[in-house]
Amino acid sequence: MTNTHKRAVVLLSGGLDSSTVLAMAQRDGYTCTALSFRYGQRHTVELERAAKIAAHFGADHRVIDINIGSFGGSALTDDSITVPTDGTADGVIPPTYVPGRNTVFISVGLSLAEAIDAERIYLGINAVDYSGYPDCRPEYLAAFQTLADLATKAGLEGHGAKLTAPLVMLTKTDIVTVALELGVPIELTWSCYQGGSEPCGVCDSCRIRDAALIDAGHPELATAYAQAQLAGR
Repeated sequence: MTNTHKRAVVLLSGGLDSSTVLAMAQRDGYTCTALSFRYGQRHTVELERAAKIAAHFGADHRVIDINIGSFGGSALTDDSITVPTDGTADGVIPPTYVPGRNTVFISVGLSLAEAIDAERIYLGINAVDYSGYPDCRPEYLAAFQTLADLATKAGLEGHGAKLTAPLVMLTKTDIVTVALELGVPIELTWSCYQGGSEPCGVCDSCRIRDAALIDAGHPELATAYAQAQLAGR
């Protein structure tokens, strides 16, 4: 049974990883507040999916408008920059990186956590099957935790929110397995970087997700593009 005095903030994009983390937070006994952002992303459909995921798990859901996308500099927020569909070379940070996004989002999450006396901030950050983003690494999280402990009243008093990233060292296939075990409605999640009504199947996020779903034995949950490719083999 969930203890209503045990609270967590979960950063929820509406994608597979963050939705899995919401399920994990609930499994861990937390009453969850899901926090999403309208930041100027081209794929705003993810916010609709985030609302459905939050409702599925019975979590309070808040959406914050913070248009860092207006600065440009990312294929996710600037229509003049093309979302890559042929992969990214190792060691190259792709154009889908949004400058400072996780730093901004976690900072807002930290503010909310302190305001509602939440013990943890759950993050869907992953450093294994990811696109090389600098703000998805364990050393980034460790540095931010130090900042959080120094920057908040709760932190100085010794009971600040702890950044919790349970997926950080899991493969995407492992994440799919955990999601299925915890009853995440994967068909409701949205990971595609494009702004269409259906996942494109060719952006980095779609390809990594599809490969994991197929590897985990669930090709029926992959994009229509991936299913067509499988049928054509």
